[in-house]
Amino acid sequence: MRLVSDFNLLKTPAPSAINLTMSPEAALKQVCTNRKARFLYFILETMEAGIALVGSEVKSLRAGKANIRDGYATVERGEVFLHNMHISPYDEASLFNHDPMRIRKLLLNKQEIRRLTGKINERGFTLVPLSVYFKGKHAKVEIALVKGKKKYDKREDIARREHEREMERALKGRRRDQRAE
Repeated sequence: MRLVSDFNLLKTPAPSAINLTMSPEAALKQVCTNRKARFLYFILETMEAGIALVGSEVKSLRAGKANIRDGYATVERGEVFLHNMHISPYDEASLFNHDPMRIRKLLLNKQEIRRLTGKINERGFTLVPLSVYFKGKHAKVEIALVKGKKKYDKREDIARREHEREMERALKGRRRDQRAE
């Protein structure tokens, strides 16, 4: 009888082995975002891609020293490259530092690259980075297939936002009046 109960104890996992994985929210660390892209473009589709980086670039990214505001991606010879992404030089890398504006390769599957190539060539869309973040220990970039907005589209967005703000202010004023009574 004692052997059977000892055997059952072996089947149950140890408490330390139960929660070895991190939650997805805890594993993501945002480095930088491209807020201007959401204003300048219609975002049609987004996808996650890895970035091929050098050691000093990774350390600088972990310190949050990056800018993707003017960045864009191109498909060349069956590979996707990210242009105009600025990663500041890492202070302690001295001699072995990287070029801040170098072209970086994005890591995507061949099927994803073929699909993006077709859409970019056929319809005249553009690839724009929306955010850079760490997922676990890997640096990732969220790229979007976008189409440029016209001037009147931007004006519509501004007018809509202002209207929403006015509505919120009016509701907030009503709530204050009700509390005062």
